[in-house]
Amino acid sequence: MSSSYPLLPIASIATPFKQKFAIPRQPGLANAQGIITFNEGFDDENMLKGIEGYSHLWVLFIFHQNIDKGWKSTVKAPRLGGNATMGVLATRSTHRPNGIGMSVVKNKGLKKHNGKTCLIVEGVDIVDGTPLVDIKPYIAYADSISHATDKLNDYNPIPNREVVFHDTISVKVTNVEQHHPGFTALVTHVLSQDPRPAYKQHLNDDIKTYKVSLYDVDVGFQVKSGNVVVTEINPL
Repeated sequence: MSSSYPLLPIASIATPFKQKFAIPRQPGLANAQGIITFNEGFDDENMLKGIEGYSHLWVLFIFHQNIDKGWKSTVKAPRLGGNATMGVLATRSTHRPNGIGMSVVKNKGLKKHNGKTCLIVEGVDIVDGTPLVDIKPYIAYADSISHATDKLNDYNPIPNREVVFHDTISVKVTNVEQHHPGFTALVTHVLSQDPRPAYKQHLNDDIKTYKVSLYDVDVGFQVKSGNVVVTEINPL
């Protein structure tokens, strides 16, 4: 048997997430859209024949921003408070022996984008520009396990904070929404999950302003009285 098996990226995906910070921890937790563009040699439309028959797809990708950082046998688990560790293969950590990620996403169909046939998906948790190595159909009868369980939610449920936009930025929010329809909803979905470090998520008042890069803007927010308050919208 070969000691290595090379993978060739077949496509890349464009998403609103310009940085790893604040990307939803799992797919489907935000309505973020992704545009998949196929690389030369993998841009034959016949490869996509019949894909419209599936409501959801598995996307396999490379954690390309982490490959050079290596990996360890145990990793800190955010859902355990950020300090407790678990075995890397018992988590979905991005720091893995082989930096492969997988996400299930909604199939929104094919469309022409910049002269190329692209695949549109929704519910992504993937940083902009990530290389994809495979796409597979999600098959409900086989992939959905109704009685599956996990222990993580017993430790630290995913936060669900109310998100409010400060009155002083209403005009900016409206302007961005005109260029990126659904922007307000995306910000709300992302920030309601409280993307701050796990060890700070218990704080209901946090004067620090955190920055999240979405599309071509920086979104600044604070936590006040338990709510996430969006205080800044600035160009990147």
